[in-house]
Amino acid sequence: MALAVSAQAQTQASPQESTAENGANSMVVATREAPPFAMKNEDGEWHGLAIELWRNIAEGKGYDYRFVESDLAGMIDGLQDGRYDASVGALTITAEREELVDFTHPFYATGFGIVTRKSSPGWLNLFNNFFTLGFLKAVLALSALLMLVGVLFWLAERKHNTEEFPEGARGIGSGFWFSAVTMTTVGYGDKAPRSTAGKILALIWMFAAIIIISTFTGMIASSLTAGQISGAISGPDELDSVKVGSIEKSASDEWLSDQGVGFSHYPDVAAGLEAVDAGELDAFVYDAPLLRYSVKQMQLGNLRMLPGSFGRQDYGIALPAGSALREPIDIALLREIESRSWRDDLQKMLGKGD
Repeated sequence: MALAVSAQAQTQASPQESTAENGANSMVVATREAPPFAMKNEDGEWHGLAIELWRNIAEGKGYDYRFVESDLAGMIDGLQDGRYDASVGALTITAEREELVDFTHPFYATGFGIVTRKSSPGWLNLFNNFFTLGFLKAVLALSALLMLVGVLFWLAERKHNTEEFPEGARGIGSGFWFSAVTMTTVGYGDKAPRSTAGKILALIWMFAAIIIISTFTGMIASSLTAGQISGAISGPDELDSVKVGSIEKSASDEWLSDQGVGFSHYPDVAAGLEAVDAGELDAFVYDAPLLRYSVKQMQLGNLRMLPGSFGRQDYGIALPAGSALREPIDIALLREIESRSWRDDLQKMLGKGD
């Protein structure tokens, strides 16, 4: 239910006093687009989870107000200089912001989400995984081990079995071949140790090879499977090795900086997701519910959200420091979020994920 608005509200307030506490009848409430908590339709009217929450509080308390659009930094700065009486939306409570303004009790708890690209499906993607740096390192390490064992076989056999393990590079190659077929349990039988030392070495290598080949097979299978089901990254620990984007002066900005992750700034979620979809970014980090909603609404089928959320966020309504409105708004807010209608709205807009 829309409430009446007084156009003279802001001009009656001094820079140090909010309009509502200065005796004016109309409050100036700042917000910004952050679907599904704050959205603006084609007629310029605001709606969304946080907007409707504020409307219910204002209606119950008899507050007269009007919405004004701001940016993220302005929602805090405007409370400090008296332009706004409240800031409503997906506004995260942080220690840095709490030093500048007051917050109500949290009305929604969440974390940060990560959006990345889906892997290319099918055999092409599986084939590409064989040419990753990790796979190459594993193959080189295994080859080096086979060469080492092959040289040991050659040293043990070169004087006792010169036909199969001759001197020089050809004999070393024979040792490498024997160590490889023994490890894979193929055992062509074209070469076999004749000396006692060679036979003992072969016996030790057979048992060791069982453990080595099992471990190596598991590593390769894990690597290829992870490559099939993941996009550019599989978790927050990998953010420092890929191209990351977020929104400047947001809570995710602070979180990424604390984690030592460098990232590019984007004006809004839509721009960041489009950059990931176009391959300009490997991951975009922001509030999990906002990302989940935007990915669904934008219908970018090439994107996926990583399971779960990271860090901690609490959304609250921001008020000027020392505001007398904090206590009555807190009481009304708690009543609202304890209601069945609030839970139903969350379920409708965000689904079971949040």
